[in-house]
Amino acid sequence: MNLEGRPQAPLMSNPRADRVRDVARLAGRSSRLKSGRFLAEGPQAVREALSAHRAAAANGGSAVVHEVYATQACLDRLPELADLARGLTLRLATDEVLAAMADTVSPQGVVAVCNMSTARLQDVLAGGAKLVAVLCEVRDPGNAGTVLRAADSAGADAVVLTASSVDIYNPKAVRSTAGSLFHLPVVTGADFGAVIEALGTAGVTVLAADGYGSVNLDRLQDLSAVRRLAPAADRHNDDAGLPQLEAPTAWLFGNEAQGLSDAELAAADHRVAVPLYGSAESLNVGTAATVCLYASARAQNR
Repeated sequence: MNLEGRPQAPLMSNPRADRVRDVARLAGRSSRLKSGRFLAEGPQAVREALSAHRAAAANGGSAVVHEVYATQACLDRLPELADLARGLTLRLATDEVLAAMADTVSPQGVVAVCNMSTARLQDVLAGGAKLVAVLCEVRDPGNAGTVLRAADSAGADAVVLTASSVDIYNPKAVRSTAGSLFHLPVVTGADFGAVIEALGTAGVTVLAADGYGSVNLDRLQDLSAVRRLAPAADRHNDDAGLPQLEAPTAWLFGNEAQGLSDAELAAADHRVAVPLYGSAESLNVGTAATVCLYASARAQNR
């Protein structure tokens, strides 16, 4: 559709058309890397992508969305999608075409071809970042998406994925972010050593989420509360040297099976453990990340 809402092209009805196949190929990593684009499926993801696109355009930023495909039934049900897509290529398609394009069995009537982020950690840090999540060899798309959603909800300034982590633009990972992928800068394919160096230069404390860490997260939260409420003279000397959650912080989260490597742990300023009060052996990386990021967010936003 054009700006007045009129169709730009005839209804797309052939699920074997070349354009349909080109979009469907974005489910594969090689096609994503070659084109620099990925697919967002369903009303929620597309809505967030379009909102981010409009915000970027208003601020002179790079385009987020390349084009949108939707059924008439979807646009009738959710007219705000057509409004958000004004100025973009919005093509009408049948359910069969949408199903052929999408990775899911039922894409709910709309998909958007989006441009991969070009965010750089240096730019994020130059803006005075206070909270960053770093995924170190996190391989599961669902876990990566959960961490990204948690970082978004906690108000983090960026999420960084090291070179060995999952491709956050694969369809399952994109779905698992529930739209948060479009809310904050995401740095992908990062070299771990370069990330640590950049964080150190920017004065950001690096905390490793480690079940065997000697620093207890509950203790750090208690100390944060004391600093808010008690004069410095009332604090204990044995607290000296412990990290302050209200300070600019980057959290390292490790691989689902092995956790953080020895080298990754050694690169952190402190190893912090989330206390377990029940019988569970450990926390899923997504759950641990949520607890850690919210601990920092609470301290920083008091």
